[in-house]
Amino acid sequence: MNRLALITGVGRRNSIAYAVAQQLASEGWDLLLNYWHPYDDRLELPRSNADLDELVTFARQQSVNVELLPVNLEDPSTPQKLIDHAEKLHREQGFGELTGLVLSHCESVDSDVLNTTVESWDRHYAVNVRANWLLIKAFAESADTNPQNLKRVVALTSDHTAHNLPYGSSKGALDRLVIASGIELGARGFRCNLINPGPINTGWMDEATEQYLAAQTPAGHLGKPQDTADLVRFLFSDAGSWINGQLLHSNGGFGAK
Repeated sequence: MNRLALITGVGRRNSIAYAVAQQLASEGWDLLLNYWHPYDDRLELPRSNADLDELVTFARQQSVNVELLPVNLEDPSTPQKLIDHAEKLHREQGFGELTGLVLSHCESVDSDVLNTTVESWDRHYAVNVRANWLLIKAFAESADTNPQNLKRVVALTSDHTAHNLPYGSSKGALDRLVIASGIELGARGFRCNLINPGPINTGWMDEATEQYLAAQTPAGHLGKPQDTADLVRFLFSDAGSWINGQLLHSNGGFGAK
């Protein structure tokens, strides 16, 4: 029986979401992939127009269905549109039923207590908190309530604090949102968890930053997007079905004392 996963933030080859999409396609999941290139371009993150074409080709080589949907999650109407589109794909185009949601999109602009603007604060909370709440809510409202039919939600989080105030604080709110969702929706068959992947160079680090952060891991190097994709695969599998309401640190011991 086909299963459908909705993955957000799949815009660039070196993103975590891209690796997750490849992994789930390899596991036989149909895919609805969301991205928003105006965000990538605003932050001057490296990307190629060929990246998504190649991801679609890869997914189809795994004999799964795949569709791209570029929409802006800062818009509060977007989450419901994404869930509605997933249902339409299942109902009309032979995609599997939506049973997996990977929340990998974000707004991330560095600023601190003194120089964060109201506009930046509101944008971070709209994208990193409100959109995720509305996606989980719409998913839960559309799904059956049979606890034997498991539905997975995995969100990517962070432990950033100082000098990254709106991003870090919004991720803290996301943590509580997903944990609460796991508790409140567990009786409906939902398994909601977070992954803190630690620092991964998805295109935002220069060489000096990468070396500085790598020196803070016991292994002396940073993780890769595939490390997170492997954990998502586990959480989406039968072996991970008893994990719910957890924040999992998959960061190679980054910052451990």
